Amino acid sequence: MEFNRLIGEKNNMSHRIDIIISDGTKDNVNVDLSFQNFNSLPTSTGSSITQSGRLLSLDIFRGLTVVLMTFVEYAGGIYPSVNHSPWNGITLADFVMPFFLFIVGVSLALAYKNLSCRLIATRKAIYRGIKLFIIGLFLQGGYFHGFGDLTYGVDIVNIRWMGILQRIAISFLVASICEIWLQATNFRVNSGRSLLKKYRLQCAMTIMVTVIYLSLFYGLYVPDWEYQISSSKTEIFSVKCGVRGDTGPACNAVGMINRKILGIRHLYTRPIYGRLKECSVNSPSNGPLPPNAPSWCQAPFDPEGLLSSLMAIVTCFIGLHYGHVIVNIKDHKHRIQQWLIPSSSLVLLGVICEYCFGMHLNKALYSFSYMCVTAGAAGFLFTSVYVMVDVWGYLKYWTIVLKWMGKNALLIYVLVSCNILLVILQGFYWKRPENNILRLIGIGH
Repeated sequence: MEFNRLIGEKNNMSHRIDIIISDGTKDNVNVDLSFQNFNSLPTSTGSSITQSGRLLSLDIFRGLTVVLMTFVEYAGGIYPSVNHSPWNGITLADFVMPFFLFIVGVSLALAYKNLSCRLIATRKAIYRGIKLFIIGLFLQGGYFHGFGDLTYGVDIVNIRWMGILQRIAISFLVASICEIWLQATNFRVNSGRSLLKKYRLQCAMTIMVTVIYLSLFYGLYVPDWEYQISSSKTEIFSVKCGVRGDTGPACNAVGMINRKILGIRHLYTRPIYGRLKECSVNSPSNGPLPPNAPSWCQAPFDPEGLLSSLMAIVTCFIGLHYGHVIVNIKDHKHRIQQWLIPSSSLVLLGVICEYCFGMHLNKALYSFSYMCVTAGAAGFLFTSVYVMVDVWGYLKYWTIVLKWMGKNALLIYVLVSCNILLVILQGFYWKRPENNILRLIGIGH
C-alpha cells in the first residue's frame, strides 16, 4: 500500500520524503513514504549510512514491506488465510498498512532533525500532504474502473473520499506538524527518560488522540439507519442498532461517523465484512448471499474512514519515537534497548486488550489492540533489520532489489495494488477489447 513524492527540505536537510516509504534526495518533492538523505545522522561506528546519507536498514525494511504488500495483493485471492481478515482477527495482509505508517513516522524524525525555519517546513508539509491526498483520490476515488473495464471517470456524487493514500496523507500531515512544532530544542538526551521528556508534547498528543478515539468509539450512540445499493434504486435496507460501543460490522461508531460526515454514497462499496459467513456462501471468500443474510451485508463501509484514521496517526507517532531514538542516541546497544522495550510493551498490551478486555484485533475499525500489536510488530521487525544490516553488516550487498523497491514504493503501489499496470495493458487489443494482451498471456480468463 503506497507512494512516491512528498517532502524536500533544503535548509540543512536536503532530503526527499517519499511518503510511503523511502528517504529522498534534494528538494525535488517526492511522495514516497520514505524520507531520503539523512545528512549527518548520529550513528555508531559501523552503521550502514550510505554515501547519499540513507539509513540502509530503513530502506530494506521499506522494501520488505513492499514485497509483503505485493505478495498479499496476489496471494490473498488464492489463500484466504493470507488475505485481510473479514472482520475480527489479524492476518499477514493486515500488517502492511501499519508498517507503512510506522516507516513514515521513522522517516519524519530523520527528515526534520535539523530545521532552520518551521514556517517553511510547515508550508511544504501541508502542500505535500494535500498533493498525496489528491493522488489517492485520483487512484482510489473511482476514476479508474478496474480490470476488465476500458471506461474511466467518476461521478462526483459517488466519489470515494477516503483511501489508503488519503489515510497516509492525513497521518503524515499530522505527524509532520507535530514533529516540526512539538519538540524541545537544545535539549540534551542521555537516557530513555530524557528522550521522552524532550518529546513530552508529542507523547501528550499521542495519548490525547488515543483517548479521543476510545471515547468516541465506545461512547457514541449508534441509531438505526437505512441504505440503498446502486443496483436497486427502489429497495431500502434497514439496519437495527440503537447501541453504544458495538464492535460488529453493522452498528459500530466508525461506520456511523463515516455515514454522517462523508455520506454513505462516498464510502467503499465492497465492504470487507462481505466475506463473513453471514454474508457469503463462499466465506472466507466473496460469494453470493446466503439465505436470510443480515440486512447490513451489502452496506458500504470504508476501512480507511475518519475515526479509524486516528489510530493510524498514533501508529505514525510511534514510528516517530523510533526515529527519535536514532537521532538522539548514538550507541547501538542503547538504541536497540529503547526499541525493544516499547515493542514488547505494545504487543503485550494489544494481547491483553484482546483476551482480557474484549477489544478485538480489527483492521477495518483500526482498533486500539490492532494498533498496539501491529506497531509493536513493526518495531520488532525494524529492530531485527537494523541489527542484521547496520550492526552486524549482513545483507548489505544482497539487498539491491529490496532497496530499489523501498525507494520506488509509490510507483510499485500504483502499478500493483491499484492495478494500473493491468488497466494500461488491457487497453491494447486486437479488433475487440476481449482480445487484449492480458488474455493472450492467460490473465482474465
